[in-house]
Amino acid sequence: MASEALLELSGISFVYPGAARPVLDRLDFDLRAGERIGLYGPNGSGKTTMLHVLMGLLRPTAGEVRFRGRVVRTEKEFRAVRQGVGLLLQNADDQIIYPTVLDDVAFGPLNRGLSRAAARQAAEAALNLLGLDGFGDRLAHKLSGGEKKLVSLAGVLAMEPEALLLDEPTNGLDPETRDRIVGILGRLGKPYVVISHDWDFLARVAQRFCTIEHGRLNRDARFVLHEHVHGHPLGNLDHRHEVEDHCGPQA
Repeated sequence: MASEALLELSGISFVYPGAARPVLDRLDFDLRAGERIGLYGPNGSGKTTMLHVLMGLLRPTAGEVRFRGRVVRTEKEFRAVRQGVGLLLQNADDQIIYPTVLDDVAFGPLNRGLSRAAARQAAEAALNLLGLDGFGDRLAHKLSGGEKKLVSLAGVLAMEPEALLLDEPTNGLDPETRDRIVGILGRLGKPYVVISHDWDFLARVAQRFCTIEHGRLNRDARFVLHEHVHGHPLGNLDHRHEVEDHCGPQA
C-alpha cells in the first residue's frame, strides 16, 4: 500500500496576469515519503511556479493543494506547510534577509520557536555541514553568488524540515561543492524535489524524473543512456558518467 502523500497538487491551474495561456493547466503532482524527484524542462515551463504554488507563495486559479492529506487554502494553513517543508529559492538574494550569515541562518529555527541559543546551535551545525564553518560573522551581501546559495541552503536545512523543494541548488557552485551537496542529500533521508538544468547532478540525486509539458506534469520523462562525442577538462583520464534510468511512479 502506497504511503499517503506529504504534498499533493490536484487539478492545479495558474495564469500569470496578462498571460495568454496558463503556465500550469490542471496539473497533478504528489511527493511521498522517501521519494527523490528530479524536475527538469525549459525555462518558462512552470517548474518554479509549481514549487511556489506548493508553498502558497502563489495561489492557483483552480485546483487544490494538500499537505498531509488536508486541503490548504489560507495563509494560516500555508504557514504549517512552510514549517514542515523547506524551500530553496532559485535566486539566493531573494532568500537572504539579515546582514550577517549566522543571523540569517538562525532566523528559521527562531521562527519555529527555538531559543536563541538552540537556534544559533542549529545554524552553526548547518553551516558546518555545508563547509561554511567560520562564516557566521561575515556580511551576507559581500559573499559570492555560490556562497550565498550555500547560506540559503543552510537556512533551509537548519529548520530540519520534513521535505525539501530545491530550485537550482547548484547554481554558482564549483564541482567539489556540488559533490558535497550530492552527499548531503543522500544522507538526509528526506523526500525532496530538485529542479536543475545540471543533468549530471540531477542524475545523481534523483530516483524519479518528471517534466512539465503544456502545463501538465509528464511522469513518463526518462533519462536514456546514449553515446555522444564530448569533451571536458581532464577528459583523457579514466572516468565515467553516472546515469540512472527511472521514470514515473512505480507500478
